[in-house]
Amino acid sequence: MAEEESTEEESQLKEKKTSNMLMIIIIVVLVLIIVIGGVVAVLLMGSDEEDASKSAPQVKEKSMSNTSQNSLSRSNNMNSKKLKDIGVLYPLDTFTVNLKSDSGRRYLKTTLSLALKGDDLSLELDAKKAVLRDRIIRILSSKTLEEVSSKKGKSKVESQIMDTLNAMISNGKIEGIYFTEFVIQ
Repeated sequence: MAEEESTEEESQLKEKKTSNMLMIIIIVVLVLIIVIGGVVAVLLMGSDEEDASKSAPQVKEKSMSNTSQNSLSRSNNMNSKKLKDIGVLYPLDTFTVNLKSDSGRRYLKTTLSLALKGDDLSLELDAKKAVLRDRIIRILSSKTLEEVSSKKGKSKVESQIMDTLNAMISNGKIEGIYFTEFVIQ
């Protein structure tokens, strides 16, 4: 009898050891999955910041003209503006243009609003609406999918449109451009 009890105790101890070992293995696997998921999340979220930090030294190395420096500072200011600081918005109709593409037809459908500074500027823009639309269509249709699909590319398009339109107006200034719709197909 004593031998049977000791073998039963030994088998119970072996079962406890194997169940403890199984629990340890499961916990280690779960911890590894969590750590790998965290690393992947950091890498995916950090890619935009890395792109911005990589492009910043390039921008500093290139000698920029005065207008491109102004447009860069304007786009940086746009990101930090509060809603109460934004001036009168002048909505424009929807633009649908063909993007430059070698591989096939790509379309860009966008709606934008202009942030105005100046009392009579909206009257001047109403009078020159056809010319404004023409310039914006020319700028948008000269871009490729790669140029307009990134955040940096959208900022460049925004500053190019703003510089072009500001050169055309005389009774004020366009302080910003806000895309209210941006669809690429």
